[in-house]
Amino acid sequence: MTKLMMMLLCLSFLATSCGSFKAKRVSSDEGDELAMSITDKWVDKDTENAVADLIKKIEAHKGFQKYLAKRSKKPKLFIADVQNETSEAYFPISNINDELLNQFSATGEFTLIDAQQRERLLKEIQYQNDGMVKPEDIKQIGKQSGADILIFGSVRMQPAARGGKTLKQYSINLRMTEIESSEEVLRVNTKAQKFSEQSATGW
Repeated sequence: MTKLMMMLLCLSFLATSCGSFKAKRVSSDEGDELAMSITDKWVDKDTENAVADLIKKIEAHKGFQKYLAKRSKKPKLFIADVQNETSEAYFPISNINDELLNQFSATGEFTLIDAQQRERLLKEIQYQNDGMVKPEDIKQIGKQSGADILIFGSVRMQPAARGGKTLKQYSINLRMTEIESSEEVLRVNTKAQKFSEQSATGW
């Protein structure tokens, strides 16, 4: 085979490879279905579903609604960063924190702490505690921020695997504490499960 023919074959292969790529815009639901066909990791739709369920449970929490009804004005809310307690180092915990802030703001039931002040206090307290905000920091945060309620949260994941099949059971937990009394006024959680199966030759 001549060098010219070899070059033509290579160019033909490259053209075919490049020409096979195709992309299109899809809806959020379609994107979620496609994501599940290529990964078992936590994706944006999981975040949206989990936070929506948490907000729904908070709005239906009888004890907390009674607490809100007794107040003469909207409580000032400080959301400490939800902690990633899963074994997944790249779990998108920042997406959950951002979505929580957005959805709490959208309820109209709370006044959120100014974003810059919140970030400053979190960095200060996390630095003192090796990256973690601890429940005993409640009074300190409240005093410095003027908040009425502090939210702590965590994400946990329990994996189970056998014969190429994997089930990841996620749990997102939130608790609200009134800063003045240090009493817990609400505790809710939501769960999600992700199943995947891997063949001998790959996904």
